[in-house]
Amino acid sequence: MTETPVNNNHGRDKTADVVLIGGGIMSATLGILLSELQPDWNITVYERLHDVALESSNAWNNAGTGHAALCELNYMPAGPDGEVDAAKAIAINEQFQLSRQLWSTLVDEGVLDGPSTFINSTPHMTFVRGEKDVSYLKKRYEALKKEPLFEGIEYSEDSRVINQWAPLLMQKRPKADEPFAATRVPAGTDVDFGALTRQMFDHLRAKGANVVTNREVRKLRRRKDGTWDLHWRNTVGRTPGVTNAKFVFVGAGGWAIKLLQSSRIPEISGYGVFPIGGQWLKTSNPAIVAQHKAKVYSQASVGAPPMSVPHLDTRVVDGETSLLFGPFATFSPKFLKNGSMWDIVSQVRPGNLWPMIKVAIDNPSLITYLIGELLKNHAAKVDSLRTFMPTAKDADWELLNAGQRAQVMKKDKDKGGVLQFGTEVVTGGEGSIAGLLGASPGASTAVSIMLSLLRSCFPEQIDGWEPRLRELIPSYGESLNPRPEAARKVLQETASTLDLMA
Repeated sequence: MTETPVNNNHGRDKTADVVLIGGGIMSATLGILLSELQPDWNITVYERLHDVALESSNAWNNAGTGHAALCELNYMPAGPDGEVDAAKAIAINEQFQLSRQLWSTLVDEGVLDGPSTFINSTPHMTFVRGEKDVSYLKKRYEALKKEPLFEGIEYSEDSRVINQWAPLLMQKRPKADEPFAATRVPAGTDVDFGALTRQMFDHLRAKGANVVTNREVRKLRRRKDGTWDLHWRNTVGRTPGVTNAKFVFVGAGGWAIKLLQSSRIPEISGYGVFPIGGQWLKTSNPAIVAQHKAKVYSQASVGAPPMSVPHLDTRVVDGETSLLFGPFATFSPKFLKNGSMWDIVSQVRPGNLWPMIKVAIDNPSLITYLIGELLKNHAAKVDSLRTFMPTAKDADWELLNAGQRAQVMKKDKDKGGVLQFGTEVVTGGEGSIAGLLGASPGASTAVSIMLSLLRSCFPEQIDGWEPRLRELIPSYGESLNPRPEAARKVLQETASTLDLMA
């Protein structure tokens, strides 16, 4: 259901305790948490498009991977000595377990619909070729198999075993080809973040939140009393208005940088974002789809950003299954699919100009990679797919545009500026405003990110909120991996509630 914007008669006649800018999974998650922790607070959501979940959270704008570091190699790279460290992979998995627990509670409490409407069991696999990568994958497996959150991980270099796991990887693969290996975790997940986001906003509306679409926030200004004026304009009719809020969260994807800059908080100085778009190859051919049930990740190309790691994925959207391969990088100066061609230029400030220049100087391989990707036609993209699926035919696959991702560029005292993988929360105004910058693994770890935001922005309330937080997320405040029995219990209980493989 889409809500029509309210005409505020051009005046400052609207107030809110909390305003969430952007109708994606981040705003939805924070809105749900605040509505449960502080039900007397007035929550307003502004989305510039005609409905929520149309940008990065939309099912076709992301891979739908429940990021738990089960198959993603970039969360556990080999060090200079060739050795591997599982710490970051464990941390990512811990964060995903917080999301699983909250979603399970929301299913139990009737907030979310049946689990299969937004999450489904899909084995997570990694497939590599070549002696170097096979050696690395085996080391990674040996390190992870000892960790409770990775219980059940399997490893094989046997084509017959890998064929049982994912037949499309092995069919007509040349016997004299270079060595290969794979890992598999049966308990992986595919998540429709678009459906999840819409269900969360439906619940917020039912509890009295004001979810307004077709409304674009254009500027943020702080009053002397510490509250914020949000200057907005309706996208239909162009009616302007101002809303005053005690707390503002900017979850507007790539546009967050623009709005945080407009707020003039000093904490945003030195930040910039680099937009990278993407495309998928998609097939819905039942004969092909039936032969593959997994998300299969591999190593990224030299110079490729981490979000461009190639993978062949099962996707379940609105109850229908298809396969995606990619992503293939594209370039647009827009920060959102529905952004402005001037976005990349309009973000430039004296404080971030040098870091952005240094990123460009220090990452020539990224530029080379992007140029190579842009030159690929449909046939060349299917050729890339054939490294995974030797039997792939051009006619079975269509191109699908994915969402825009805005990778963080920031100051660095040693390098001047760095391009950063991941997400980062920027807070200012003594905790009265916060915004999220960056991309993957954001959606999967939205709960962890928002819990961190709550601790930073609401230090006076967080202790009083803890009892309800523990009801929503039983392991809140504690790590699971060092406690094998607790980890096993949480995995089994959430799997049962969400109808997942344990």
